[in-house]
Amino acid sequence: MRVAVLGSGHLGREHARVYAGLTGVDFVGVYDTDPAAAAAAAAYAGCAVLPSRTALLERAEAVSICVPTPAHAAEAEICIDAGLHVLIEKPITDEVEAGRRLCALARRRETVLQVGHVERFNPAMLAASPHITRPRFVESQRLAPFGRRGSDVAVVLDLMIHDLDLVLACVDEPVESVEASGVAVLSGNTDIANARLRFRHGCVANLTASRISMEKVRKIRFFQPDRYVSVDLLAGRVGALRARAGFDPVAFQAALQRGESPDWRDAIEPIEVAVEGAEPLQLELAAFVECAQRGTPPLVSGEQAVRALEVAVAVEHALAAEPGCAS
Repeated sequence: MRVAVLGSGHLGREHARVYAGLTGVDFVGVYDTDPAAAAAAAAYAGCAVLPSRTALLERAEAVSICVPTPAHAAEAEICIDAGLHVLIEKPITDEVEAGRRLCALARRRETVLQVGHVERFNPAMLAASPHITRPRFVESQRLAPFGRRGSDVAVVLDLMIHDLDLVLACVDEPVESVEASGVAVLSGNTDIANARLRFRHGCVANLTASRISMEKVRKIRFFQPDRYVSVDLLAGRVGALRARAGFDPVAFQAALQRGESPDWRDAIEPIEVAVEGAEPLQLELAAFVECAQRGTPPLVSGEQAVRALEVAVAVEHALAAEPGCAS
């Protein structure tokens, strides 16, 4: 399949690098309105520079859109309308209605629309997913040192949206309420935020995102009636515990009430979860190409990305309602 990259910033360069090495991909090159930036990305990835957007539309069957978020909707509309399969970097757009319009257009044109919520392809998350079945409480932390890239928007759209997408993928229920607090420290937008989501059937998710941390942390934990699953997305590790087969909680509680000290290890056992090492971006782009070739639904559809954006916007509205919070 003939694939191109539109946009040659940090993510565009990485998409170009991966496509250039993917089996079964005829990578036709990268296009950017800034010729110097396009040349730099092409040199980094060892690929061609496309001379114009028209050339991209003529030569490619599929495209990664890696331009700044405010330009996502316009660029994706042009590509989808031309019949190209499209992967848009997250978030899908900066406005919910614009995202919905792209989804509708992709359905009409019968093209694949995937969105780059790359943590779905994190090997640790892929390994943990079969064990995440009935979350009742979810807790996530995504902390990073400050950097210029992404600081033009609040930390909710910059970082937290990754975990919003993961939570929504694992808790298939409507969000009933959103509470949030946050502060702007360096950028003029919210740099630290905490959100608490309550779902229709009682699950609660507590998410924290910060881009002024001294260390990088990307962890998400799932608490269920029968097991606990902890995913370290940065280190690529999964820890899990479950109730032992045959464990009788009533008898255990009765022993406690009698003043006894039953061994908790008789009740809980660890679960070995193997994580296969792989680059998430490579898995994501390979999956996109496969979906485009076969015409199958992607793991992260446009509709799912719009849902994550809807909740992110609700978090930002909750932040704006907090006294002293900037969004």
